[in-house]
Amino acid sequence: MALTAEVKAELANVPVTKPAVRKAEVAALLRFAGSLHLAGGKIMVEVDLDTGAAARRLRTAIADLFGFTCEFVVVTPSGLRRGTRYVVRLLRNGDSLARQTGLIDSRGRPVRGLPAAVVSGGLDVATAVWRGAFLAHGSLTEPGRSMSMEVTCPGSEAALALVGAARRLGIQAKAREVRGVDRVVIRDGDAISAMLTRLGAHETLLKWEDRRMRREIKASANRLANFDDANLRRSAQAAVAAGARVERALEILGDEVPDHLKDAGMLRLAHKQASLEELGQLHQPPLTKDAIAGRIRRLLSTADKRAAELGIPGTEASLTPEMLDRD
Repeated sequence: MALTAEVKAELANVPVTKPAVRKAEVAALLRFAGSLHLAGGKIMVEVDLDTGAAARRLRTAIADLFGFTCEFVVVTPSGLRRGTRYVVRLLRNGDSLARQTGLIDSRGRPVRGLPAAVVSGGLDVATAVWRGAFLAHGSLTEPGRSMSMEVTCPGSEAALALVGAARRLGIQAKAREVRGVDRVVIRDGDAISAMLTRLGAHETLLKWEDRRMRREIKASANRLANFDDANLRRSAQAAVAAGARVERALEILGDEVPDHLKDAGMLRLAHKQASLEELGQLHQPPLTKDAIAGRIRRLLSTADKRAAELGIPGTEASLTPEMLDRD
């Protein structure tokens, strides 16, 4: 998950000056990584993040935009928790922050998706939503056959809102449920590049594109190598089969074979792995590829016609199943 860490480190330092855009990012961070708790009859907001840079960015934004000072707690790995976690917690004024960011509505009920103001925002707001969601629960896999940019969502409503934000940015994302967990996934390589560009992860984009290009070049080279190997095998197989038919043709015709056809047949037997072009060069005087091929075809057809007259097996009777297998 090295690329994921690099993306999050870069996104946590993307400068944002517009208050509405910063609020949209905070709302996404709270929705995708936060939770509400009742403590002493009051709402407490707690956000659990996997990078310290994202947690500090959120804490600073809350202080600048809403004037609330949050606790910052570092939770070290223990038991089932493998990585270090960073918790941003607001014990006092939690209800005010939840209401202003759209976590709860005017009646104090939790909002399942994203706030209406965020959903209907412009392109910069949609970008901020994706940046906050990715900082909260995003991942980026290595480019390849299973490459993806993915965000784990707190529910289907939030997932659909995130898909809608991507659509406004001109990027196709899909919501799906995996083992009871809602996720939004971008799988197309160009779409992933476009999203990284939108979010401001330019350095990571360069690394991701470089690795993507290297994998594509390697895959293309492997395909060409496999193609060449298959062609060589087929060519060798065809040459061996032709040699077996020629040998049978010479047996059938015996002394009746014309000298020019016999010479072409003997060349085929003497150089079973050679191509038709190479056989033509070995002939004295040299012949073209089409000329040597034509003489071998006439040798085989003459032998098959003679075999039919005699009521004996033709030239193909000498072929084995392996010679006939062209796969």
